[in-house]
Amino acid sequence: MKPIYIDYLNGLDIEALEMTDGEIIAAVEAGLIAQGNGQTVIEPRVHLEPAPSFHGHFNVLRGYVAPLDTAGVKIVGDYVDNYLHGLPSEFGILNLFDPRTGTPRAILDATVITDMRTGAVTAIGAKHLARKNSKVLAHIGARGTAYWNVRLLDHLFDFDEIRVHSRRPESRDGFAAKLSADLGKKVTAVADWESCIKGADIVVEASRLPEPQPLLKTEWIKPGALVVPYGTMSAVELSLTDIMQKMVVDDWGQCKGGKFGSLRAHVETGRLSEATLHAELGQIAAGLKPGRQSDDETILFWHRGLSLSDIALGKAMLTKAGDKGIGQRLRFA
Repeated sequence: MKPIYIDYLNGLDIEALEMTDGEIIAAVEAGLIAQGNGQTVIEPRVHLEPAPSFHGHFNVLRGYVAPLDTAGVKIVGDYVDNYLHGLPSEFGILNLFDPRTGTPRAILDATVITDMRTGAVTAIGAKHLARKNSKVLAHIGARGTAYWNVRLLDHLFDFDEIRVHSRRPESRDGFAAKLSADLGKKVTAVADWESCIKGADIVVEASRLPEPQPLLKTEWIKPGALVVPYGTMSAVELSLTDIMQKMVVDDWGQCKGGKFGSLRAHVETGRLSEATLHAELGQIAAGLKPGRQSDDETILFWHRGLSLSDIALGKAMLTKAGDKGIGQRLRFA
């Protein structure tokens, strides 16, 4: 057997790539288009909870993207209390493979990949589903994925007003300050959910609740808004789906099952079903189904996170790393 080598990109390598906002969005959207065209295989995510007292779990995501000739598996830990230890809430590893032989090709630190691709899916959803003249963004939550939500949304919309809220004052104030510095515009930290959400054109709910709690009130949603709830534990009321003209998900196969997710109760009660679902985002990105068709539509977009987004972004990073001579080549066998 010939020697087998794998490419390895750690967190510092990925930072050195200096992926642009446009590169991130383009890579992830290419994966979504492949999904819409039926060129992917997505296995439902698997959860592992080591012990309830640890206040966390692992997600295992698996998939194959034919146009990229790549299969992949990502394992990401999601631990809500990690801030108490000075750690991010999520750590991840992405493994990429040759889909024909199973030969390992690469290992990447997927912590920032998870953050970037989540923000990209949020932004791509808004690209197709929000009003084109959206000027006010409300963002609940300040975890790792939150930064890329706001940054990539602002890349597409150049908001006049950005409001952020998190349950801990030091978290929301620091989040707003970092965004203000990086985006070159004012970002306002607000102390309560209502002040953050009312009147916003785009509402993103990415809270870190320990258990389901309906803190986002349906009555606060502006007609014609796009609402993107994706917290692990639900923060929305059952009535949220009642005001929607369209409901879109990233992958119905994942959204209809599993223990976690912001709209789990809506699926279980039949409010969100194959009958009420408008489309998967990939179908819209591929041009197979319409996105927003009028400014009057109030639209819901729920994304659970797709392995294909990790694979697509990871593959783009490997290509750029090869061009720039970044990363390590390790002998596997």
